Amino acid sequence: MKYIISLLAASLLIFSGCSTNVGPEYDGQNYKQIKKYEIGTVTKSRPIVITDDGSGKFVGTLVGAVLGSMIGSNRGKILAMLGGGLGGHYVGAELGKANGEELSVELDNKEEVVIVLKGNRFFAGDRIKIIRDGDKVAQVEKLTK
Repeated sequence: MKYIISLLAASLLIFSGCSTNVGPEYDGQNYKQIKKYEIGTVTKSRPIVITDDGSGKFVGTLVGAVLGSMIGSNRGKILAMLGGGLGGHYVGAELGKANGEELSVELDNKEEVVIVLKGNRFFAGDRIKIIRDGDKVAQVEKLTK
């Protein structure tokens, strides 16, 4: 069992180094599509917390259950596995949270929109370019004067 966990950890480290993190990230299914953009001014920015999308809970539950299964024997092992899974679920949900911001933006066409982003990088008064993918925000960048 320890061999499997070591192998998984090593493969994660190896494969995580295969991509670069330079520039914006696009979904592999829609990077060839034409995007539209709008220019506007941030009128309000407020910090928010974005909850886990489910992946943190899943991984946490799985890891917690595997680690719990290594403790005890018979019924104790089952209880430890269940407890590890529940604990991992909670920890995964907490680790899966991200800081973000809610931006109120007045577009140049006088339409007002609200967008939610991960991270905190914009302030009231910033001029921004919003690249749209249908009704979704693909990317937001600050315009320099």
